[in-house]
Amino acid sequence: MSGTSEVKLSRAISVSQLESMKFNEIPFEGAWEAMMGRPELGGSWLIWGDSGNGKTRFALQLCKYLALLGYRVAYDSLEEGASVSMKKAFKAVGMSEVKRKVILLDSEPVEDLKIRLRKRRSPEVVVIDSVQYSGLNYRDYTALRKEFKNKLFILISHADGRNPSGRTAKSIRYDAFVKIHVEGYRAFALSRYGGGQPYTIWKAGAEAYRNEDL
Repeated sequence: MSGTSEVKLSRAISVSQLESMKFNEIPFEGAWEAMMGRPELGGSWLIWGDSGNGKTRFALQLCKYLALLGYRVAYDSLEEGASVSMKKAFKAVGMSEVKRKVILLDSEPVEDLKIRLRKRRSPEVVVIDSVQYSGLNYRDYTALRKEFKNKLFILISHADGRNPSGRTAKSIRYDAFVKIHVEGYRAFALSRYGGGQPYTIWKAGAEAYRNEDL
């Protein structure tokens, strides 16, 4: 029709096509699968919790497990950088067992991180610790996700009570495929992929925390 232009629509997918599609699922097993199912490699996860509750230890345990599954992992420590505390944290989880798969980025700015991720054989999993130190706003975050669709971004946030702290982290929470709240050395996940069982980060610490509440 004169005076009009055609609108190009996204390709529709039938139910049968969807059921036959293959996705890059992470083969979680055991406690990890019980916690969040078998998520796909891509998108974003958000971890948040108060200081001293096991947030960093949990994130590093997760990094090690992903590395054991064969994924290359980059942990961008924007808050602590390459420090004594990070050295102790890496040692506590036995990260030396996967030292060929995990790298620590020493407070690498997000713009430099992007350059790294554009290279061949760059890490498939990227941890940003933390949202508050990254300088990201929600638009920056969505642009990062859009450019690197095949990367899994795990973002760590400070907490405001039982919620992530700050506007950006709260917005990321709604977008994240897996949302993980850490409290009292236990991690509680709300995942699009199933799971739902709490994960114990440190048994003695979790028991001591529960006893304090009695």
